[in-house]
Amino acid sequence: MTGSVLIVGASGIVGSAAAERFSAEGWKVAGLARKPVAQDGVTPVSADLQDPASLERALSGLAPSHVVLATWMRRDTEAEMIRVNGAMVENLLAALRPAGSLRHVALVTGLKHYLGPFEAYGKGAVPQTPFREEQGRLDVENFYYAQEDAVFSAAARDGFAWSVHRPHTIIGKAVGNAMNMGTTLAAYATLCRETGRPFRFPGSGMQWNGLTDMTDARLLARHLLWASTSARAANEDFNVVDGDVFRWSWMWGRIAEWFGIADEPFDGTVRPLETQMAEDGPVWAEIAARHGLAEPDLAKLASPWHTDADLGRPIEVVTDMSKSRRFGFLDYQPTDDAFFDLFARLRADRLIP
Repeated sequence: MTGSVLIVGASGIVGSAAAERFSAEGWKVAGLARKPVAQDGVTPVSADLQDPASLERALSGLAPSHVVLATWMRRDTEAEMIRVNGAMVENLLAALRPAGSLRHVALVTGLKHYLGPFEAYGKGAVPQTPFREEQGRLDVENFYYAQEDAVFSAAARDGFAWSVHRPHTIIGKAVGNAMNMGTTLAAYATLCRETGRPFRFPGSGMQWNGLTDMTDARLLARHLLWASTSARAANEDFNVVDGDVFRWSWMWGRIAEWFGIADEPFDGTVRPLETQMAEDGPVWAEIAARHGLAEPDLAKLASPWHTDADLGRPIEVVTDMSKSRRFGFLDYQPTDDAFFDLFARLRADRLIP
């Protein structure tokens, strides 16, 4: 089955991977972003999701059968996050309504569905791990829930199917992305190698010793395509992870080995990357000039605050994929290979030396 798909957030980690996957499978792909980037097989659409008039103009000639929603906007408070991100979904689906073409909308959220929003991340009453879809929502305000409700309301009104996809931390490439652990760790490892600083784990003892999992953006893209075209997956929510579990005490050494540096054993002291990398902008600019790198601005590559949030959690986070398996999605991706593939791509694109 093929059709026409509108990828919303096409310049991000998830959106760019989804656009690549759908295009490779023969779909007609349009990619919406405020500042679209060139991508093979993707028609760029420039629009502001907060501006209904902008959306109406940008989408007037499109009649997609499918939509992938893979974007959000950060604000200072959860109340403002709810207002802004819920409205963006509502605005988009209202602008697409006149065409009457939608058959399926796939919404990408994440494990903050179970862990709570940034203001209460991993605190209070958190469901038992591994997280399962039937655990439902927490009794807290959460912008993910507002996004879901906007999709559910439009689906009931306009008669299309939906799916919700909840990845764990995503490994993939997107310069300028607000949540990018893979590229952040690549930049950090490069800084350690180039300056001789120790490659120190920045997070908590729980994350160092406990089990965790992650999500390769390419696997998530395949999951989005599967759910968008599978009758059994219609109107369902899904966790999406690689299928393996690991401890950072093992993965940290694997990453260090790829970069040819020694990993320093965790001594129980939390050393956030946001602190460790606070003064590294000029250092990175010098490294970029010396090696002829494509991006001299460290802030466009690294998002230490987000990596710290994940690696500093005081609780174990493991995700159950049984629902997808029962429904027919059987793909698997070793997470260390996901990191290595990303690092190789960053090197090939001259983003790291």
